[in-house]
Amino acid sequence: DNFAHRTAVRHALANDKDWQGKFISVALPLIEKQHNEVAYLVPWCQLGKPPKEGGVYEWVTFQMKPGGPALWGEAFRAAINAHINTGYTRLIGVFHTEYGLLNTVHVLWWNENPDHRAAGRHSAHEDARVVAAVRDSVRFLESQQNALLIPLQCSPLK
Repeated sequence: DNFAHRTAVRHALANDKDWQGKFISVALPLIEKQHNEVAYLVPWCQLGKPPKEGGVYEWVTFQMKPGGPALWGEAFRAAINAHINTGYTRLIGVFHTEYGLLNTVHVLWWNENPDHRAAGRHSAHEDARVVAAVRDSVRFLESQQNALLIPLQCSPLK
């Protein structure tokens, strides 16, 4: 809910013997490095839900030029909306970093399967609406990284 809540949860986990014994003691030897950041849902985006169970997610990380949303926010939002309006993929959420590497935006998309996503990407590359919006947004882009996520059975996003 907020940083005080986050602190309380982390404190409770640190003192939870069951969590320490069954999870952290098993997982810790498998961890080589860890990267933490705090990101929030951008004000103009509501957290979405997939239309059905199953499917795959695409986690796209955009490193934007320094200056924050005051500089690149409008163009970035227009590019996201262009993708939403085509229906090639379904938006789950757009998140902006508060702590960690600043000017980072994460976008989570849902697709029925990897082939559906690939077809949507190819269609978007040929869609004048998307091309124009992305062209305006990309001038603020430093880098982009895409990852395909396949949820585990225990995930609430499965």
